[in-house]
Amino acid sequence: MLWNKDKLFCDINPTCYAISLQKEILKRHIKNLTGKEKFAKTIKNEKLPNVVSSHSSNLIKRGKGIDITLQENKAVNIKLSCSKINGIVIHPGEVFSFWKTVGNTTKRKGYKDGRVLVGNRIELGIGGGLCNLGNTIHLLILHSPMEVTEFHNHSDALAPDEGKRVPFSTGTCISYNNVDYRFKNNTDQNVQILVWCENEKLYAELRSEREFPWNYELVEENHHFKKEKDKYYRNSKIYKRVIDKETGEEVNRELVLDNHSEVLFDYDLIPKEQIRE
Repeated sequence: MLWNKDKLFCDINPTCYAISLQKEILKRHIKNLTGKEKFAKTIKNEKLPNVVSSHSSNLIKRGKGIDITLQENKAVNIKLSCSKINGIVIHPGEVFSFWKTVGNTTKRKGYKDGRVLVGNRIELGIGGGLCNLGNTIHLLILHSPMEVTEFHNHSDALAPDEGKRVPFSTGTCISYNNVDYRFKNNTDQNVQILVWCENEKLYAELRSEREFPWNYELVEENHHFKKEKDKYYRNSKIYKRVIDKETGEEVNRELVLDNHSEVLFDYDLIPKEQIRE
């Protein structure tokens, strides 16, 4: 058997991939221990008084081509992770790390098989579906002055859209623990994340001690699907608008994602009116 020198070690076979993954996990543990970042770890039951941003979404998607068992497993995984995050306070200068807060997702802890993304392939994995929770937190942070310090995006076209489209609906990638989601509290006051599940919905709030002087809005432009060779892609541009509360004027407009996501669901389910030649 000839070895392709251009092939990465992790791509040779599943064993090599597992070895490479453990190496990256170990490297992240070492970096966490030796780095200068101060991670948030204080959990408080008392809610901070001001709601900066909030978001809710369905825990379970139903529809043609959707495996309901995996959706129910995802809901279990999200509930378990929410119990680790809910109430966490991020003090000025501290960094919130998804994996430092949640920890490893193992079968022993009650996590179940869900959908995970490996490259551009959907596979089964323990703790699958937590990208939904990561993306929900990311939506909170985008509607605030917090500074995103680590973000990895994957295809946001894993399943057909359900109801009104919400930009960034499933585009945040997290994988224990080397693919993390992190943000820094670069303000002069404490902020707090609340996440909980109720009646098959995921709820989330970012709270603070006092109001911030700005409102935030995500704007999606030029959303469409397009075929490239034999594959379809979702395309759009997502902007973050910062608006002065007192004057109502836009004080900043930032491109946060130039989206080009491979469609990973049945092409027959793409709305025909959203396809461009």
